[in-house]
Amino acid sequence: MSNQPPPKAADFSREFPILGEMVFFNHAGVAPISGRAAAAMRAFADQAERRAYVKSGWYKRVNEVKESAARLINAQGGDEIAFVANTSSGIGLVARGLPWRRGDQVVISNVEYPANRYPWEDLKRFGVELIEVRELPDGRIDVEDVLDAITDRTRVVALSHVQYASGFRIDLKPIAETVHRAGGYLCVDAIQSLGALPVDVRAMGIDFLSADGHKWLLSPEGCGVFYCKRDLIPMLHPAIVGWMNMVNASEYGKYQFQFLDDGRRFEPGSYNVPGILGLGATLELFHEVGIDAVWARIEALTTRMCVGLAAKGYRVFSPRERASERSGIVVFTPPPVEARRTPPMHQIVADLEAKGIVIVVREGRLRASPHFYNTVEQVDAMVAALP
Repeated sequence: MSNQPPPKAADFSREFPILGEMVFFNHAGVAPISGRAAAAMRAFADQAERRAYVKSGWYKRVNEVKESAARLINAQGGDEIAFVANTSSGIGLVARGLPWRRGDQVVISNVEYPANRYPWEDLKRFGVELIEVRELPDGRIDVEDVLDAITDRTRVVALSHVQYASGFRIDLKPIAETVHRAGGYLCVDAIQSLGALPVDVRAMGIDFLSADGHKWLLSPEGCGVFYCKRDLIPMLHPAIVGWMNMVNASEYGKYQFQFLDDGRRFEPGSYNVPGILGLGATLELFHEVGIDAVWARIEALTTRMCVGLAAKGYRVFSPRERASERSGIVVFTPPPVEARRTPPMHQIVADLEAKGIVIVVREGRLRASPHFYNTVEQVDAMVAALP
């Protein structure tokens, strides 16, 4: 982890040319890719166009990117990493791969993004019960409520590390400890935290983790990371069986139906090589800057934003009083006394976009999500532009 002070956005104007185009505060949606990610993908396209895969070395690079991803989340090694098409695919590996029993339970919250809802709800047809923990009026999910929901029938607790519609970050460690004592597992949707916050799968007790690269990881869509704790890999049956998740996969005519015993077990076919190259390039940027420094910068920008919003009479819905519950997402609403004179939420977003400022509406509230390369001036400009 880097001990350097939070980076200034000016240091990254060449890495993120979008800084010269607009004020982009939707990294919780689909984010811009980094300059080096774009360069890596262009290099792939040039090689593929002119030389196909001859002496490309792409598959060696795939393994290097796995090691880089493992380092970001403090996994034991790249063998615990598989590349997936998206967050849903990674969560589906767990939902479809565990040996379920009728009467098993999955504990989730009632405000999960659909990617972390439907794979578990589908298990009802096998007699698996969904147990909901409800969000509190202040946007928090009480850890104690989650712990109270865990029983000896709990097979999985499936939660987002950061909630997309509130920005609330939950403390995963006590949940992991409790579900492990009950004989179950912790599966985490990390798409709203990976690339913005320090994530340590070993310290947090995470068994399974999934995150696509197109949000805070500043990488292309269609290439995500799935983590499976090493000693759980053999237990998880691949959701899709193909040629690449078998041993001796390159010996095409010698059929040997035997799954690999590392992360490749969950990769049934050819890789999304350009996506992996783009992701790998941006992971290098995160390692250079340091994820602690990235988060320090995001926290400083979002704190300034919240102060500005409050001064203008806006209500910040995202839980911010406890530093441990903060994230890169700031969810807010217009001043109540001005509600009748304030344009509808979607009109506010459209008016801001006309001024080159990008935020979104989620679940009836405004949502802004700056990244470490954004500037203080951009935060102030967004606040000033609000009606």
